[in-house]
Amino acid sequence: MSPTRVHSGGKSGGKTASPSTARAINDRLALALLQREGRLTVSQLKQLTGLSRPTVADLVERLSGARLITVVGEAGAERRGPNARLYGIVADRAHLAGIDVRTDRVTVCVADLLGCTLAEASLPIAPRAGGEPGRPAAGPPAVAAAVDLLTSTVARAGATSPHTIGVGAPGLLDPVTGALGSNTGWLPRWHADLVAAVRERFPADLLLENEANLAAVAEQRLGAARDRDTFVLLWLGGGTGAAVVLDGALRRGRPAARGRSGSCRSRAPAGCPARAAATGASTRSPAAPPCATSRTDTAWPSRARASRRPSALRAAVTAVRESRGERDERGERGEGGGARVPAGAAEAFLDAYADWAAIGVTAVSAVLDPGCVVNGCECGRAGGDELARRVAERVARMAPVRTEVRAGTVGGAAVLRGAVLIARDAAQGALFAPEA
Repeated sequence: MSPTRVHSGGKSGGKTASPSTARAINDRLALALLQREGRLTVSQLKQLTGLSRPTVADLVERLSGARLITVVGEAGAERRGPNARLYGIVADRAHLAGIDVRTDRVTVCVADLLGCTLAEASLPIAPRAGGEPGRPAAGPPAVAAAVDLLTSTVARAGATSPHTIGVGAPGLLDPVTGALGSNTGWLPRWHADLVAAVRERFPADLLLENEANLAAVAEQRLGAARDRDTFVLLWLGGGTGAAVVLDGALRRGRPAARGRSGSCRSRAPAGCPARAAATGASTRSPAAPPCATSRTDTAWPSRARASRRPSALRAAVTAVRESRGERDERGERGEGGGARVPAGAAEAFLDAYADWAAIGVTAVSAVLDPGCVVNGCECGRAGGDELARRVAERVARMAPVRTEVRAGTVGGAAVLRGAVLIARDAAQGALFAPEA
């Protein structure tokens, strides 16, 4: 689809656009093209926008004067002079930050205005440092450590203060009050104080988002859903959840509960192939479906039965592929430093996990009919195509509509990447906005 063209003095919708409005729209159009293409000459801008050469020359001068674009090179050795100059967005015009807040870890990323990573760091947080539910809150040490991590990463990136900070966190959140994990007993108490501390340290715009929603943004822009305008991301991480993208836009529900579709229990109807695995499944054991029956447990390595569920999925996938004489295309070793998992136990594990996941996919498909569901976060990537195929087979028998199931490809970095992406969008929207 070609970009919209607005000429000074033209008409749109029966109304004549004022010169200032036309200039603002043309500026935004040129900036959007530069963001997408990277570098363009005046001639290329003229061709892509359909604007006249004098109009393009004016907007280039205007955007250069505002330090939004600059000359970044020349089109080729055979061409010289003004017509060969390549223009690009000034990447260091502003800096962005993304924060991925987990129950036991904080990861931060500082990027430029184009979203390119300049510095990244991660810090484990001991459970007692944040005050676990039922224990005296010891939030300040954990909060201080997280803020210090962000401060040092900003400094390593050569920045002073981010223009916009995106924060992704599990559980319930309220973007108005800045409360993370409100009314949630299973999240550490230091989450509730982190946003206020970041706001106090940095005079930046702060955006809060649920981790499932940010994973969906990352998969849409960078991962498995790049060719889809409508899809649902099924969060298979530390809590069950889902994020909905319709017509290219992330759709949110009530602020306090968005992304937490797994907060309700699901039960399959009698006779459903997933009935046995779905009974009693809830957010308390989202990635540990009741597939560890005595038959499977006796043959499964003890470490695979622990809480490191992505590792258990990777081990199962590796065992299944090896049993077929296939090589795991991801090049990932199995659980336990190469410990071999019996193929029968691995098949049973993946089948039961797929039974459980298919309940959520079927419910979403029946209500929204997105056409595509992405198994997101670490578990979705660890299960890969093996898990996605099993889920799709079960959904085909259970759902009234056809739904493609894909494995997420961004994995554990999805929340952090999504946080940077929403910060980039907000910063560009503010900096590229027409002057009043």
